[in-house]
Amino acid sequence: MAAFPLSFAEPLLLLGLLSLPVLWWLLRVMPPRPRRVEFPPTRLLFDIAPKEETPSRTPWWLTALRLAAATLVILAAAGPIWNPQAAIAGSSAPLVILLDDGWSAAASWDTRIKAADELIANADSNRRGVALVPLSEPARDITIMPAGTARVALRQLTPKPYSIERVETLPTIERFLKATGDSEIAWLSDGIDTGRGPEFLEGLGKTIGDRALTIFEGGAPSPLALAAAENAAARMTVKVLRADGGFAAGIVRAVDQKGSPIGEARYTFAPKERETEAAFDLPVELRNDIARLDIAGERSAGAVQLLDKRWRRRAVGVVSGSSSDTAQPLLASTFYLARALAPFADVRLGDRGAPQQAITQFLDQKLPMIVLADVGTLSPEIRERISAWIEQGGVLVRFAGPRLAQAEDDLLPVKLRQGERSLGGSLTWEKPQHMTSFAADGPFAGLAVPKDVTINRQVLAEPDSALVARTWASLEDGTPLVTGERRGKGLVSLFHVSADMRWSDLPLSGSFVEMLRRIVDTSGYTSNPGAGVAGEDKVETVAPLRTLDGFGAFGPPPSTAKPLSADFRDRATPDHPPGFYGPAEGPLAVNTLAAADRVAPLDTSSLRARRASYTNAEPRDLRGILLSSALALFLIDAIVVAMLGAGVAALLRRRAVSAAWLFALLLSTLLVAPSSSRADSNDDFAMKAVSQTRLAYVVTGNADVDSIVKAGMAGLTLFLAQRTALEAGDPIGIDPARDELAYFPLIYWPVVPGVPKPPQDAINRIDAYMKNGGTVLFDTRDAIEAPPGEGGASQTPGMLALRDILSSLDVPELEPVPRDHVLTKTFYLLRDFPGRFTSGQTWVETLPRDDDDEAASKPARGGDGVSPIIITSNDLAGAWAIRPDGQPMLPLTPGEPKQREYAFRAGVNIVMYTLTGNYKADLVHAPALIERLGQ
Repeated sequence: MAAFPLSFAEPLLLLGLLSLPVLWWLLRVMPPRPRRVEFPPTRLLFDIAPKEETPSRTPWWLTALRLAAATLVILAAAGPIWNPQAAIAGSSAPLVILLDDGWSAAASWDTRIKAADELIANADSNRRGVALVPLSEPARDITIMPAGTARVALRQLTPKPYSIERVETLPTIERFLKATGDSEIAWLSDGIDTGRGPEFLEGLGKTIGDRALTIFEGGAPSPLALAAAENAAARMTVKVLRADGGFAAGIVRAVDQKGSPIGEARYTFAPKERETEAAFDLPVELRNDIARLDIAGERSAGAVQLLDKRWRRRAVGVVSGSSSDTAQPLLASTFYLARALAPFADVRLGDRGAPQQAITQFLDQKLPMIVLADVGTLSPEIRERISAWIEQGGVLVRFAGPRLAQAEDDLLPVKLRQGERSLGGSLTWEKPQHMTSFAADGPFAGLAVPKDVTINRQVLAEPDSALVARTWASLEDGTPLVTGERRGKGLVSLFHVSADMRWSDLPLSGSFVEMLRRIVDTSGYTSNPGAGVAGEDKVETVAPLRTLDGFGAFGPPPSTAKPLSADFRDRATPDHPPGFYGPAEGPLAVNTLAAADRVAPLDTSSLRARRASYTNAEPRDLRGILLSSALALFLIDAIVVAMLGAGVAALLRRRAVSAAWLFALLLSTLLVAPSSSRADSNDDFAMKAVSQTRLAYVVTGNADVDSIVKAGMAGLTLFLAQRTALEAGDPIGIDPARDELAYFPLIYWPVVPGVPKPPQDAINRIDAYMKNGGTVLFDTRDAIEAPPGEGGASQTPGMLALRDILSSLDVPELEPVPRDHVLTKTFYLLRDFPGRFTSGQTWVETLPRDDDDEAASKPARGGDGVSPIIITSNDLAGAWAIRPDGQPMLPLTPGEPKQREYAFRAGVNIVMYTLTGNYKADLVHAPALIERLGQ
């Protein structure tokens, strides 16, 4: 396996690195020292200290710098490539690509296709033929094709949603290699052994012989899988499987038949674990709705576990006819049955009142399964109801006992002889009997026969022609221990022993639990009652409804999918891909992995092969980087040499003034360069606005007004958090001409007389905000200043300033808030909208008039959307304003009791109206509103 993703196009040039010691020696060689001649006049110069000195030899660090530059040049000449394309040894022989294409290859399918495409490209450049061999198709003919045709065929391959049997392709590969002769083989492995892995490796080694083999493995994430989902008493669990090690964690998601999410469960792998568990702690009603479990971020059919009715925890009613069950509860049949059923069913005991009352109660509750322990005679009415319930799909399980042995009942799968057979009785055997077999076509097929179970007493069945077909479990003497019969859509079964320890020790056996589990699995169906139920009819088959592809996505069944028996419990196969089979109202789930399947790594060390790894990165030529680095080192060397030779110092002395001017020019350029602070501030504003739902208010520029409005909006936000489910963030002051408005559902605009009208750009932005669903609440805050008389409210300074603002806006027709407007009922039931003042009116968009009687009878009316504009003069923010100590900031006029409370309620209704629209006008809310309104 490649350990380092680096290769060289011309590796022989790396031999140039051997010349570095010689280069070191050459750089350190000193020229011969000049001959010294004494000249007396120069004695006068000895006391003059030189300003500049030249070293007599090259410093070691400068030599190392030059050697590093030379090394980079040699490496660049060798053509280094990071993440080189996958390639095999050059040859003119055909290239055979073996491709793992089962479910375990789906998670990294693109990586494998990329590696195969690179191999085909290399073969194309060498004019070699290519043969593609998907290991999931043993019957597919292997042919050599041109590289272009192979590339098209490669793109048509998709991963299969089941485990592949690599061994089955060996005969086809052997025939092809014998016919072809010399060839090179590349195996794109997924690294997973799903069964018979060593057998395939041994056969592949013999088949290939001396041919060159390259195995691609590693470099891609190991696949994850789900198996063995279990709906236990307290929670649903599913096993998460993998093949490699290391710490890992993730999420398993649960969805219902419609794809709606139900819950999520986390899982964690310890470094050496290959198996862990994810648990859903959900109510049983929600767990019973789960139809699909999948691993988040994993695209494969193996990472999906489909669930059908067999995974539902069914409610099972248990009724006992023995009076001793209440006297000795720990020895009662209900005790053993409850303990045996509890791991996989919700047990409901009918231990109150008469058995027939309990049966009636369970039938009324429409339980899918009822267990009757030694219940004898039943009234004709109860028998008829039970018979009808069985015909509709109910499962009735009966246990023998003294009462049943003496009763005559047709709710049994076989006809019984009167009396029971016991050790030492009239119908006697000399020693206790043991179980000997389970019927191959019964629900207990495949269970191990317990050798330690002894039977002391039983009820006998009358021999007839149907007895053998209805026998599920037998004793050593051939008499039946468990019998069953299908009736309509339901099932009737009988244990010929009691459910307690009086007649046998079967209730203490682990087989007792498994036998009941198998029967419970048959309950709840609308068609075939379950696996292997005996009957005269042949086994029912179900057709594929929708299946999974290799990536775990649902789609229509492929043409190769075949119907399967309704008792199918195995893993998916090519004929039966994973998915749902049967009717849509009660489908049968088939999964990629069976409950007992596990994922193991495939050890290919026994094969003599070259190893390569997958790579997800594109190849990168490093020559440019190395040459640039070498050039930078040479420049540094030149600068150092110049400084040691005093050339730079002289240059700096001559150019000091020019350098100063250059520095000043650069500084001025930086000062006048456009700053990104504006963009950064816009990003910060956007992040702050969208992090939480926030209310906004327009900053007017008047410090007093702005501080009151800010405190008022903060007070309303606090009130919303205390009284509603909305936990909004701190309010934000905005400038309509500069800030983005779409982040806010409601903008409060305090109108201040004398403030200049906003520019037209700001007006246009407000208009667009209102057209796109936003709401602006204009508050002139001057209701108390309105002159008396009709029309006085429209003559206040604030209203005149508002008219000036609205003159440039496309404002809809307005009306005072009607008594039946949805705004008066979105959260609180209100008659008006007071603030600091109560005399002002609140205006909204005029609602369309409904002429029909039904609309007229509605307690609340709403238009097609939210009113884009609300106008008031009651100074709402002044009533909402709260000081830091929690006390009101401004007094109220006229100061009526609860005026501030109603002002806050008005604010809540306005906010809820902007957030939820006109949903309170729906008829579904009419009864509650009418009741609260006292109509």
